[in-house]
Amino acid sequence: MRIFLIFLFFLCSVLKLSAQEAPRIDLSFEDSPVEEVMMIIEDRTGYKFFYSDEWLDDTLISGSYTKEDLETVLTEIFNATNLNFFILNDQIIITRNNVIYDELPTSFYPEKDTDTIARDKPGAVSEDSEERNYKPVFYRESGTVAAEEIETIYIGKEEKSNPRNRFMLSGIVTHTETGLPISNLSVVTANGNQGSVTNEEGYYELELPAGASIIETISLGNLDLKKRIVIYNDGQLNLSLEESFEQLGEVLVDSEADRNVRSVIAGVESIDVSQIKNIPLVLGERDILKVATTLPGITTAGEGAAGYNVRGGKTDQNLILLDDAVIYNPAHFFGIFSGINPFTTGEVDIYKGNIPAEYGGRLSSVFDIKSKDANTEKFAGEVSVGPVTSNVALEIPIVKDKSGLILGGRSTYSDWILRNLDEESLSNSSASFYDLIAKYNHKFNEKTNLRTTGYYSRDVFSITSDSLFRYSNLIFSANFNHKFNERNEMEVVLSNSGYQFDIDYESEFNNNFTSGYNINETEAKIKMTYRHSAAHNFEYGLSSKLYLVDPGEISPLGSESIVEPLQIDREQGLESAIFISDNFKVNDELLISAGLRYSLYAALGPKSQNTYEEGLPRNESTMAGTREVGNGEVIETYARPEFRLSARYAFLPDFSAKISYNNTYQYIHTLSNNTTISPTDTYKLTDLNIKPQQAKQYSLGLYKNFKENMYEFSVEGYYKESDNILDYKVGAQLFLNENVETEVLQGDGKAYGVEFLLKKSEGRLNGWLGYTYSRSLLRLDGEFREQRVNNGDFFPANFDKPHDVSLVANYKLTKRFSFSANFVYQTGRPVTIPVGKFNPGTGQLPVYSDRNQFRIPDYYRLDLSFNVEGNHKIEKFAHSFWNISVYNVLGRNNPYSVFFVTDDGDIQAYQSSIFSIPIPTITYNFRF
Repeated sequence: MRIFLIFLFFLCSVLKLSAQEAPRIDLSFEDSPVEEVMMIIEDRTGYKFFYSDEWLDDTLISGSYTKEDLETVLTEIFNATNLNFFILNDQIIITRNNVIYDELPTSFYPEKDTDTIARDKPGAVSEDSEERNYKPVFYRESGTVAAEEIETIYIGKEEKSNPRNRFMLSGIVTHTETGLPISNLSVVTANGNQGSVTNEEGYYELELPAGASIIETISLGNLDLKKRIVIYNDGQLNLSLEESFEQLGEVLVDSEADRNVRSVIAGVESIDVSQIKNIPLVLGERDILKVATTLPGITTAGEGAAGYNVRGGKTDQNLILLDDAVIYNPAHFFGIFSGINPFTTGEVDIYKGNIPAEYGGRLSSVFDIKSKDANTEKFAGEVSVGPVTSNVALEIPIVKDKSGLILGGRSTYSDWILRNLDEESLSNSSASFYDLIAKYNHKFNEKTNLRTTGYYSRDVFSITSDSLFRYSNLIFSANFNHKFNERNEMEVVLSNSGYQFDIDYESEFNNNFTSGYNINETEAKIKMTYRHSAAHNFEYGLSSKLYLVDPGEISPLGSESIVEPLQIDREQGLESAIFISDNFKVNDELLISAGLRYSLYAALGPKSQNTYEEGLPRNESTMAGTREVGNGEVIETYARPEFRLSARYAFLPDFSAKISYNNTYQYIHTLSNNTTISPTDTYKLTDLNIKPQQAKQYSLGLYKNFKENMYEFSVEGYYKESDNILDYKVGAQLFLNENVETEVLQGDGKAYGVEFLLKKSEGRLNGWLGYTYSRSLLRLDGEFREQRVNNGDFFPANFDKPHDVSLVANYKLTKRFSFSANFVYQTGRPVTIPVGKFNPGTGQLPVYSDRNQFRIPDYYRLDLSFNVEGNHKIEKFAHSFWNISVYNVLGRNNPYSVFFVTDDGDIQAYQSSIFSIPIPTITYNFRF
């Protein structure tokens, strides 16, 4: 074809032929095929068309012309097709997409290496493509010219008047079998100059040069796909990928090999839920959030501790979202088990550095957990049976290719185990939990989707014979997504989250009672996406959240109880925000993500708000009065701007640096004097006396990949300053306190650290090694003594653990058999201990050290497991998986806490441990 075109150009230039004056014709047609119209023109004008039949489709055209010139008629006829034309004498040459030029560009003949057919691999676009010389690309192989057999897709057609030389290709990537979108998948050009990553809807957007390019997909768990794209206008191309079974048994955190280098957001971790089944964890339970703690910068206060400390932040400073709804306590049985069902979870993104502008209300991090969409093609499921818990998830198609329902449930039979133990103290105990989740996804069309999720969890436990504790989470969310066009998209989210706990207490002293607490929040959010160009991608929107907090109540249990009933007044608060962000591509090396969030909080009535004398510590003696506020009236407002900035500079395709800054505000606080989060912790809203928490974080990181992304290495440092961090006075009474503001202090915090991560994602041996050095310090200072702790100096926070090492490794003997190991080492957390005693005349009392002056012994643990996959035949009812593991192989008696008891005037120290012996487990899973 190229030789033919060159011959035509040569003929035109040598003979200096000019096209004869085109005739004017009368022509009228309605809903006619293009080929039929061309035949009519041939009959009436004597011109002959030259084309290939395969270029013509079933497009029907209409038109009416009177004494119109031929060129105008042809232009309008082919306007609705991807065909162009060139008139040479009495011949009309039809081309698909391309334009035939009657002049050669000045750069048509290369100045150097004229004997080289091509300089690049298949799919590379020649360097002079911007001069509209789109050359076919070949490569040499063993002295011959070879071309790779790849399907060619044509997008748009070339136009002489179009000044653009780059166009936008977009589309949705789905699974061939299920039709579900594939997220976190790379769509890149073969030469690696351009790339995109699909979002949770499977949507990608890729800027390509005019002419021919080769794109390919890169992902784990799916067969790679390669297409040749000939593009001359913005267009859409949807891709469908088949599942690959080659990666079973791998242990990977991130399904995208080079995201750490290419992405602009600093301090983000992604967990590939499908690849965590080999990691040995306590009692064989596959636990998403426990895996998160093996990553740098994310830790807990101790074994069995609920809540997560991210980069030196408190446990209440994490926004944990399940399908856009907040989970206040994502843990079962004091944190030993996670409240998130791994069988129904699709992906987890953890933002611990730069937090996108759409998220707010927490200082330290966002855990964005998304459930899987149900299979809309066929019934599927997964089941797990372990020594203490069982889990089941079912995917049920409702309308084929359109909607489906996923149901998940987990439960423990620990109550049955405890009742059958010989130990009386344990047989009278109770410990049980369950959680349920249901998600419905409906695809109205290619542009509109709806997802709704409901979740409920409940825990009941009684460790002592006189108390029974119950706590539960209940959430609902609805996500409506609509794509107006290739550039504009809208997402509307409605959610409701509730958390409550109850305590029943019975004793021999007629002080039986029942007590409870409840918090509920309802949120509405609208997020718009505007893909302005390849350089700018805007996200903007607004959100509003209503808090309803019942701070607690107590009632007598039984007619003989002497307990007086008490109910603390309800608190209400409205937190709203408007946000905008832009992912700005300066050039291939420099990417910038900049965002602004403006938050507005209002504490609302009805409320009796105490006021205190200015400049004095808050206590009963300094109370100035009470301010009565009616229902819906504003007690106090706080408005704050929040800035989010992150930049990435790529020195090489596999080496980049990132820098980020963000400031955040938090209007809700945890009231707790426990070392770790507790099911009975309560929450306090910002009001007239309690100010919002705020933080600023700076980070800088380097990211390097080796051996075609087989190895990842990153090092990232951060520094964070915090203000108005809520803490408690010595001996504070926080629950059921009508004047709780007199029991708390607000101080300054600072945290800093450096995080290292080395990851190997492929091969027989794979896994990751993480190390974090970090400090988290707090200062409580004021003019008066009761406002100061440790003389107003910085002291370690309860969760300050400078050294944290995690090793997760998997070794594949074969595709079916593998060994896995998990090793953890952490510095012991700070504690306050007695350092002396005195006798005030009523008996000896202990004298305690400065707060958190000492530390408990260091923590370390080794877990091992042996994994057995069923055979990998595709045509099989179910795929099985056995996990045989030993938790705490070394039998390390790691202290969970240290406490002190005075016995006959002597102070005795004791330590409590959760798992002080090796815990063997066998778990059976099968997926169908």
